[in-house]
Amino acid sequence: MTLPAADSHMPEGPLEIDILRVTYLRGPNMWTYRSVLEAWLNLGELENWPSNKQPGFVDRLLTVLPQVAAHHCSPGVAYGFEQRLREGTWMGHILEHIIIELLELSGMEAGFGQTRETTKSGTYRMVFRVPDETVGRIALDAGLALLHAVINRQSFDIEPELAKIRKAIDEHYLGPSTAHIVASANQRKIPHIRLNKGSLVQLGYGALQKRIWTAETDLTSAIAEGIAANKHMTKSLLKSCGIPIPEGDVVHSPEEAWEAAQDIGVPVVVKPRDGNRGRGVMLNLSTEEEIKAAYAVAVVEDIDVIVERYIMGHEHRVLVVGGQVVAVARGESAWVTADGRSTIDQLVDAQINSDPRRGNADIHPLETLHPKTNSVIQANLQRQGLIPGDVPEAGRRVLIAANGNHAIECTDRIHPDIAHLCTLAARVVGLDIAGIDLVCADISQPLDSQGGAVVEVNAGPSLLMHLRPAEGVPQPVGNAIVGHLFPEGQRGRIPIVGISGSDATTPVARMVAWLMQLSGAQVGLACRDGLFVGSRRLENGDAAHWESGQRLLINRNVEAAVFEHDPIALLTEGLAYDRCWVGVVTDSQPVLGLDEQLMTEPEHRYKILRTQVDVVVETGVAVLNATDDTVLSMSELCDGDVILYAADGQHPALLAHREAGKGVVFIREGQIECATGGTVTHTFDLNADVSPATRTLPAEVLLPAIAAAWALGLDDATIRTGLETFATDETQKLVIA
Repeated sequence: MTLPAADSHMPEGPLEIDILRVTYLRGPNMWTYRSVLEAWLNLGELENWPSNKQPGFVDRLLTVLPQVAAHHCSPGVAYGFEQRLREGTWMGHILEHIIIELLELSGMEAGFGQTRETTKSGTYRMVFRVPDETVGRIALDAGLALLHAVINRQSFDIEPELAKIRKAIDEHYLGPSTAHIVASANQRKIPHIRLNKGSLVQLGYGALQKRIWTAETDLTSAIAEGIAANKHMTKSLLKSCGIPIPEGDVVHSPEEAWEAAQDIGVPVVVKPRDGNRGRGVMLNLSTEEEIKAAYAVAVVEDIDVIVERYIMGHEHRVLVVGGQVVAVARGESAWVTADGRSTIDQLVDAQINSDPRRGNADIHPLETLHPKTNSVIQANLQRQGLIPGDVPEAGRRVLIAANGNHAIECTDRIHPDIAHLCTLAARVVGLDIAGIDLVCADISQPLDSQGGAVVEVNAGPSLLMHLRPAEGVPQPVGNAIVGHLFPEGQRGRIPIVGISGSDATTPVARMVAWLMQLSGAQVGLACRDGLFVGSRRLENGDAAHWESGQRLLINRNVEAAVFEHDPIALLTEGLAYDRCWVGVVTDSQPVLGLDEQLMTEPEHRYKILRTQVDVVVETGVAVLNATDDTVLSMSELCDGDVILYAADGQHPALLAHREAGKGVVFIREGQIECATGGTVTHTFDLNADVSPATRTLPAEVLLPAIAAAWALGLDDATIRTGLETFATDETQKLVIA
């Protein structure tokens, strides 16, 4: 595409945006609850050239990326962004929308972005939501290249950039089955942590976690997996429990295969003992030549080959989760009809592979078929006297694949007797999640009335056929798996306390952890003094950061956790957890490093620290310093309750809070008092209940710690014991976690 020459009124030479800094915020942050990529943009000369001052800019942009016009943007209606473009908006804001649209076109749900000017003229913070840093950086580069091309009236081919983003998504994102389970967990407000670059995911935190590996869980028995992998052993166990199976034998040569077929009676099936996705499986074989040829195909997949009776009917895959049938898919054979001109290979591409439901990526419910390389297809063709390069006579129907393609949804048709047999088969093998393969003419009728049989039990079954069937309605199999791991009412959440601010956060975190430890829980603590689990120090030095926090949440020994945060960590990393039971904000004073972050004003510190309040769960509590006006103003943000604290019980904010029937903590006549409305509910004597060492701590430490303990529901005896035994000196740090 050739674009007109540059406008004479604009500066000569290419105009570009400089990227000053890129930061990936992995946890909840001042922008949003989810991971975002933040880029600092220097617009330079472009600060003087918003969209309405560049002749033809809007039309050029919408020619290259027409979909971006429909974004709602600030007007809040469809095509609101086009309205902003024509009225005039700056290049950083435009870049944000371009990146979001590129991610959407690449198959990823983006939908969130913000661009805000900093205290430095021409410098902007731009963020957009993206679950992976690598994908985000590639999308940033692509969006910048597109915008620069539009600004400078250069041609731009969008497809190569989309291909790069899609490739990164395929390489770095969860596969569709695992992503579906995670999404189902998110709907239940169950948190997750990805444990590797593959599909190993933790659902829940600490001691309450469960793990999944696609359709396998940490409840899946290794012994059961081994049994399922051995088809001959599986059939033996199923038969012993009265489940109908096709009789068969394991063979180790073509001659043995033919002998077994004669004993069983043709037609037969020949397949590898340990196989998957139909590889090496040949059906409906009757002649010696066919059976020996099928053996040669199957033995490539496994040295042990099974010959078994062929069952007439359709193949079905029944998904069993936690002893319940949750989805059923029927398979169909694949055929082509010859036109008298095309080779079989060409017919397959034109009549089968052209189906948009077919492909080699995980998003496709049906696989692409390759006659030139697939030995099973070649064997099927050979039985029909054909090879992939042949041109059959016009009108002839040619069988390409006799099995597989489980993509026709039929869950609501399964007969109760068949459902019972499938759940029994899963229990016999010992699998909590199983894919039961059976063959029958009609899934709505009992197996014994039609000579059907269970042919395989599979561990770690594919979910894609149920999520994206070629025909029928997708089934919510992720909900079933999450419900299996977390019964109703369970979310896998341990008690979490987050403490943010610039002053006294470390001793507050230490004291809260100590009080929780005395309540009987195994408590993890991530603070500037180190990383602790119970009485063990796991890490020396400053551990008040995202990575150390994640280590606590992954640890199965951790029954409760306390995290310390400072504004810099919140700005550059985000929180290690998604939600907390108690969020404490001690103050909003400036800290070293905020100037470098261009966050110098009180409203900036409010935006940063409010993150701690935003993540408090609906049943949780925010503990806020009433003497800091910036912190006090955060009380309206909390989804749960709010406890205010101040040394002076007559502080106006405390009095107003009590008047509203809310909780406060203060000091009066040598007593720390906790009050709800007009009633004092807890009292701790600073002389009798507090050790001399603890008594030296300022009110800025004691009050928020006691308020947090109160919010957690700790009893008075536990809190008093903690106040009497809390150690503050360096030699005793190991015992205060």
